[in-house]
Parts: sequence; structure tokens; C-alpha cells
Amino acid sequence: MRDHLFLGPTPGAEPCLQLGSPDFTMEKAKLECRRYIELLEQKFRPVPEGAYFRIKTETHEFGSYPEVVVDFDSENEEAVDFAFHVENNLPGTWDDTTPCPGGQPEKSVLRAHLAARGM
Repeated sequence: MRDHLFLGPTPGAEPCLQLGSPDFTMEKAKLECRRYIELLEQKFRPVPEGAYFRIKTETHEFGSYPEVVVDFDSENEEAVDFAFHVENNLPGTWDDTTPCPGGQPEKSVLRAHLAARGM
């Protein structure tokens, strides 16, 4: 079964285009997300089979906006571990390109998350 974790539109300590601001366009926001995906793919390689980064469009009362997610197969343990490793080690800035491969998040965290989602 496919699942995903939201990672934000940009690194956490960086500004991002704000929905409702005069300079916001979906095209600019998606470019920002694509740049973030490039950073994530560089930082967290190799991306295992069953996991990938993508742009997901969300709807808000003020309109739609894109955000980066890590999509994963919840029945593939390596893909699940990768997704939570990424979520727990996100880059703070555009300059944070230090490789961060692998990693095993706490299994209890994974079990709790998947159980909450009925998996």
C-alpha cells in the first residue's frame, strides 16, 4: 500500500513562497519544490526501490499549493525505513548537501505510525 510523509516545500530554515502573497504562482512554487527534490535526492542517495520524492498539491481555503512528499510502499520495510530516515534528517538550508544515506529509525515509531493509519 502506498503512503507518504510531507517534507515541506523548501528546507525548514529557508523562506518559501506563501500562498496568497502577491508573488505566489503555482509555477514558481513547483519550481521551488523541484529544486528541493533535487537537494533531497542528492542528500539521501541511494533512494531504495519502493520510495521516491514527488510534488503533491494540497488545497487550502485560499487556494492550492504544492509540497514535497516522500512516497513509499508501506509493505516494503526498506522503503518505510528510508521515508522516516528522510523525515528525521531533513536539510535545514539549501547549502546542507552533506550526504545522509541509510539509517534505521526506531521500529516502535514506525509501528505506531502504521498502526494509526490502519496498516
